[in-house]
Amino acid sequence: MTTENQPVTILPVSECWELLSSVKLGRLVTAVDGQPEVFPVNFAVQNRTILFRTAEGTKLVSAMINNNVLFEADDYNSTEGWSVIVKGSARSLRTDEEIAEAERAELLPWVGTPKNHYVRIKPLNITGRRFRFG
Repeated sequence: MTTENQPVTILPVSECWELLSSVKLGRLVTAVDGQPEVFPVNFAVQNRTILFRTAEGTKLVSAMINNNVLFEADDYNSTEGWSVIVKGSARSLRTDEEIAEAERAELLPWVGTPKNHYVRIKPLNITGRRFRFG
């Protein structure tokens, strides 16, 4: 069991979701041609899932072919940091109802290229750790 004074604390799932909701940039980990790939994505938490937008290309194809993915986000300051990892299943949103719900997250692309595909990661497992520096 960990305590507040230890340098590494395992986080409860509820705190993992709170921390994920506090940041906008994460990393999607998937496989391309049998090799691991990491893609930075801006994202939103919606209904305890991870939502991101993407254009057609390697990221979308690899997440759909190998729909078992990892997603990681983290943050830090001068005294501590945290990391949350979501193991889950990714799927492209297709129905008008799914897309309308995703659009309510107001997830906008960071760059001026079209990102017409919404992808939702449904978590199978979520783990997090807080690190106290020093």
